[in-house]
This record gives sequence, C-alpha cells and structure tokens, in this order.
Amino acid sequence: MRIALFTETFLPKVDGIVTRLSHTIDHLQRNGNQVMVFAPDGGIAEYKGAKVHGISGFPLPLYPELKLALPRPAIGQALEHFQPDLVHVVNPAVLGLAGLFYAKTLKIPLVASYHTHLPQYLQHYGLGMLEGFLWELLKTGHNQAEINLCTSTAMMQELAAHGIERVALWQKGVDTELFHPALVSREMRSHLSQGHPESPLLLYVGRLSAEKEIERIKAILLAIPEARLALVGDGPHRYALEKYFAQTPTHFVGYLTGKDLAAAFASADAFVFPSRTETLGLVLLEAMAAGCPVVAANSGGIPDIVTSDVNGYLFDLDDDNQGAIAATKRLLEQQQQREIIRQNARTEAERWSWGAATRQLQDYYTKVSSRNLASLIC
Repeated sequence: MRIALFTETFLPKVDGIVTRLSHTIDHLQRNGNQVMVFAPDGGIAEYKGAKVHGISGFPLPLYPELKLALPRPAIGQALEHFQPDLVHVVNPAVLGLAGLFYAKTLKIPLVASYHTHLPQYLQHYGLGMLEGFLWELLKTGHNQAEINLCTSTAMMQELAAHGIERVALWQKGVDTELFHPALVSREMRSHLSQGHPESPLLLYVGRLSAEKEIERIKAILLAIPEARLALVGDGPHRYALEKYFAQTPTHFVGYLTGKDLAAAFASADAFVFPSRTETLGLVLLEAMAAGCPVVAANSGGIPDIVTSDVNGYLFDLDDDNQGAIAATKRLLEQQQQREIIRQNARTEAERWSWGAATRQLQDYYTKVSSRNLASLIC
C-alpha cells in the first residue's frame, strides 16, 4: 500500500508523537508498504526508506520548537506523482489541512489520528476562552475522515462527546528491547542526581512546557527533603522552571536519547508525571518497560496504561498536591511493594509492541481503502 502521511511535527524534533510515527513508518516500510511523509522541513529527506517531503515553515510564537508549515501547491504535485492509496493526517491543524484538502480533491481514502489534546493546552497559555471554537474546528476537520484514531479510550470518549464521528482505538506501543530494566546504571544515577546516587531519585521526562504542570513536582521535593529530581527534556517553559526550582536539588539534564534515555528510566526510583493533558503518555510506557515505577495524574489517557497499586500509582491533582506527595512517599517507603510494582510495570509494557500496533493500523488502512467501514468502528 502507498501511504501519504501528513504530520505537524517530525524529526529531528523529539516527542511522543514523533516517537510513535518513527516506529510506525519503520514497521510499515518493513511490511512492504511505501510511505511518503509531509512534515515541516527538518533537514531530513528520508527515514527508514520513506521519502520525507519537507515543507518550509516558521516557529510557532508560543512554542518556538514547533514549526508551522503552510500548505502550498507543491504538495498536490508531489501527491499526484506519488499516487497514494490512502492519506493519513496526524493532528490536522495547518499542514494537515493540505492532507484533508487533497484527499477530498483527489478522492483518496482519508484516515485522521488525534495525539495532542490541544483544547486543554489553551488553558495553560491564557487562551481558555477559545476552547469551544477550537473544538468546532477540530470537529470540522476530523469529520472529513473515514475514521478517527485515538490512542486511549478516554480520548475516544471525549472526541465522541464533542461531535467527532467514527472514532476507533489505535493501540499503544513501546520499544521493549531498548527500554529494559537491565540498563540500570550507577553512573547514570550519579549523573542525574548530580553526584548523590544514594538519595531517592525522582525523574521527569518530556517537554518542558506549561501544560505539563511540572511545577507541581516541587511540592513533592519539599515534602521529601532527601530526594533529588532530574528533569530530562527541553522546551519553551525551561527558563521559568529553572527560576521556580532554584534552591532545590533539581538537575535540568536536557535531552537524552537511545540507551542514555533508557538508562535514565532504569536508574530512577520513581517517574513522576503530573500532566493532565495526555492523550496517552508514551513516556509512561517507556518508564514501565525500563522497570521504573510510575506516579502519575489520574487523568486523560493515563489510566489506560497505569493501574494504581498494581503497576504504578495514580493520584488526583488537588491545590496543595497532597495526592501526589502521598503516592510518591508511599512508593519510596515500601521497598518490597516497589519491587513488585517494577516487575508488574515491565510485564504490562511487554504486552505492547510497535509491530502489533502497526499491524492493527494496517488493518484499519485496508478496511478504509476497501470502504469496509462497518467493521472499523468500535
């Protein structure tokens, strides 16, 4: 099958969406498909055998790491030359609108997928009054597609509640070969803790952005004075966070990738994740695959991954963060239970391979291409 994939973000940027797309493209190509990627230009012309059609763009004012790439006629020309069997638009917002337009114009079957919970992001950037308007835009765009894939049951329910039709689940996936408990490293632990490997080590991995609510972790540090915190990643909120966490034992590590990132997960005592805007939370699965106990907000797609007191801990966010503090203390104080949680987390992660997730996606593609929609919708 020939698949044209439109995405608002791609390599060299690092985030959960790019991770999912990278593995998906790899497995689609391995399975004999041909993929062409339309994405903001990042200097990459090919990935795992798939041609990357980079579109020039400009940085998003509120989030300079993201580029806005505007639709242009060259996209239509490239599509007509590629002759795709199917168009897949990922988070259609700006560039993705070209995918919607050309799929309809050229009468190509259309799949859309929802990965970033933009309406909830607005609250964190002082734009909450636009939430209703944004939902209307999302509904208009997504309802052009034959099917709308979500990465958690919570997001399926929320999209359906806002009038988005034909929703289905695209199962989670994680690289269980890369992320593995065997990569525990005292050297990495010492690096993350800035030379205090004996101290309880809390870890956050992800974008340093306002919607992640990373500030809430400070209350945990103050309640557990001997603990240290490593923040892995970068983003537009880093400067504000550096000021907020000043005078606390917090290490701003920057980006880690590959085995370094896997070793960071495996070497920490707890992965703390207070975000309430996750459609899934891929980093949670990566932490669990590495045997790092997860302490996360009971929100969004996270309960699809974490079963509290079984393979991690969930907490309800409150104004004074007492739920997060109690869950983290409980994890650190109960060593035997922590080891059970580690083992259960790894067992859960082993159920979800990228190969299986991509086979499920291919099944959706085949049914959309054959217009066999009745068997698609759950």
